[in-house]
Amino acid sequence: MTRFPLALGIFAAFALLAQDSRELAIAKAMDQEMRKLKDAPDDVRARTIKDLALRIRQQPRKFAVALASNLANDAGEAGDRETLIEVATTLAEALRTSPEQYRTDAAYVSLAELARYHGAQVSLDAPRFTAAMAKLESNDRQRRDADFSLADLEGRKWTLKALRGKVVLVNFWATWCPPCRRELPDIAALDQRFKGQGLVILAISDEKASTVMRFVADHKIAYTVLLDPGHKAKDLFRVDGIPQSFLYDREGRLIAQVHNRPTLDGFLDMLRQAGLN
Repeated sequence: MTRFPLALGIFAAFALLAQDSRELAIAKAMDQEMRKLKDAPDDVRARTIKDLALRIRQQPRKFAVALASNLANDAGEAGDRETLIEVATTLAEALRTSPEQYRTDAAYVSLAELARYHGAQVSLDAPRFTAAMAKLESNDRQRRDADFSLADLEGRKWTLKALRGKVVLVNFWATWCPPCRRELPDIAALDQRFKGQGLVILAISDEKASTVMRFVADHKIAYTVLLDPGHKAKDLFRVDGIPQSFLYDREGRLIAQVHNRPTLDGFLDMLRQAGLN
């Protein structure tokens, strides 16, 4: 998923300080470490995220929520349950112990996503966390009933509910999105491995057709790419960051979803829930 503008929370906290203290320098350095995570190999990324989660717990409360929130946005790519739990624990602790002015609605949503979509156990008695969980539940109800008809790059129409009997992976992406680019080889591998077992991949972009066509040709993408002019499907699925993927089983039920880019093992875990091994 594209980086959430939670870094603004850090900068707001920075502005409250009269001088560039050692604590401030450490927080800035940690934020820069997070920005470099996108270029790290998957195993290195997971180790670094876990280490950052532990270090954030030692930071002043005026920095903790913003740092932990940004880390939560990167944690989805870790793919490691233990790492995700550490991140969720760090963010929950930051929200529980930090002064009110440093807590943001976006931070509560990030924590709710770790709990709902990554299985992290979160114990936080806070109305804003409860509201964030309710919002995700509302979004999921809409996605369970969602349908769309979109054209692929050759002009053929694809309708989600017409694909009953197939396992359908709906992936929202864009050519300019770095995590989307990193997951391309994994999605291609899934297509090659499971197409014969009934997997249909629908990769949806709301960019201009010419931009998408050029990118698909350059990267030799073989699975189905759909165009979403006016981002109607994206709005229908309430997608507010990319990449996001949703998996429907052969009965058309939404059985798994991931917000951010999972590892290949993360994708395989999703597909196993639909009976693909």
